[in-house]
Amino acid sequence: MGNNEKILLGNGRIIDPLNGLDQGGDILIYKGRIEAIVESGSLEVPEDCQQIDLEGKWLTPGLIDMHVHLREPGEEYKETIASGTRAAAAGGFTAVACMPNTRPVNDSEAVTSLIVTRAANCPARVYPVGAISKNSEGNSLAPFGEMKAAGAVALSDDGSPVISSLLMRRALEYGANYDMLIISHAEELSLSQNGAMNEGPLSTRMGLRGIPSVAETIMIYRDIALAEYLDRPVHIAHVSTREAVDLIRRAKERGVKVTAETAPHYFSLTEEAVSEYDTNAKMYPPLRSFRDREAVCQALQEGVLDAIASDHAPHSILEKDQEFEEAANGIIGLETAVPLTLSMVRKNILTPVRMIELMSLNPSRILGIKGGSLQDGGIADLTVIDPEKEFVYQADKVVSKSSNSPFFDWHMKGKAVLTIMDGKIRFCDI
Repeated sequence: MGNNEKILLGNGRIIDPLNGLDQGGDILIYKGRIEAIVESGSLEVPEDCQQIDLEGKWLTPGLIDMHVHLREPGEEYKETIASGTRAAAAGGFTAVACMPNTRPVNDSEAVTSLIVTRAANCPARVYPVGAISKNSEGNSLAPFGEMKAAGAVALSDDGSPVISSLLMRRALEYGANYDMLIISHAEELSLSQNGAMNEGPLSTRMGLRGIPSVAETIMIYRDIALAEYLDRPVHIAHVSTREAVDLIRRAKERGVKVTAETAPHYFSLTEEAVSEYDTNAKMYPPLRSFRDREAVCQALQEGVLDAIASDHAPHSILEKDQEFEEAANGIIGLETAVPLTLSMVRKNILTPVRMIELMSLNPSRILGIKGGSLQDGGIADLTVIDPEKEFVYQADKVVSKSSNSPFFDWHMKGKAVLTIMDGKIRFCDI
């Protein structure tokens, strides 16, 4: 399918949470912008216009994944910015925010600039997240101002917790001064270190050292306490436990400036996925209990959790084909986020509008980046979702450079079938 300057997306179900839209309509794109949003069939088709019929499909603002690992620079054998953004476009994402645990760590203007430069012609926008501390070692703050000037949009030591409460306090203070959000990787290392899965009866039966849920909640409690004391915003990454959800709920009720995300695997799987020592289901935080999964689902429904992010973490077979305790943590997720979240819509846990709020509007608001809505004259970043498209997720069809996923051979329903970024078609499966 070509890339005309003029594209008419017709007969779609337009879903835009910001503008309260959930109705049939057409959208005309011209020169990278949204030219018009109108009722179906009410627009005279311009000359030289590429027409795409979207009957039965959703037409939404471009999806934004606020938590991915692109591995470049330093681990390009796992993923590159180019391959990762191709996977993003194939998953329906027009923008991603990439975490700083690269090699070298993104703790400087130089690394941030390299990422921005290499992402310039990619099929999805890339927003670098800079490190909170130098080399993410938790000893001293990285140069926030320099990274922001180079294009960083937020700060995190994701992959490593900020152990020092004083350093986290300074990060929250200085981050707010630079209008850069602090993203917390909530892990109390003295409790979690050397753990391989969720602590409980199953970890005991399997003979594996467990990671207690309190390792997550203790650090979330600290970071919420600091944010409340300082009246500064904090964002909690990859929430996985019932207790964490309860902490965030109560903090929001008190008016604390806290936002939070979870990932599709935490509402799709439980710790039972590792019962056969499947390293493709090993991640941090680990997959938790049934009650934790139910709490995460409820929190997404109620608005306690603000965003769904894939935590796309590619690893090669070198890191995954090992003894369970030695294998790397993380799974790929860009290409499965939409169908897994759509299963929540079919279960009436989420409405279609709420799904798009979690996967587009809220990530754009939390990070302060463009997108997240459909506006006349606005940027033409759009995603088309076919909620009825059925497929089997197969390893040989993966767009990502790595294939570490516990979802292979799953029969899935619903898929992003068209991704348009900056007015150009970046992925098409119609």
